[in-house]
Amino acid sequence: MALEELEARLAYLLTSIEENPEDLHEVHELVQQKLQQLKAMGLPLPDDLLRLQQKLEADFGTASA
Repeated sequence: MALEELEARLAYLLTSIEENPEDLHEVHELVQQKLQQLKAMGLPLPDDLLRLQQKLEADFGTASA
């Protein structure tokens, strides 16, 4: 997946959070997937997404793998 496409999908996720806060569990899983893709590509992980992931994990009582 191209970096531009990944960035667009992440932007979509953030918009989804704002527009549909009831879908946070699904967004949480998608954020985890996108961060794993960035790791697999050897790209740096954006601090804001890492903070979002930590917040969502705290809200759902989960831990990242």
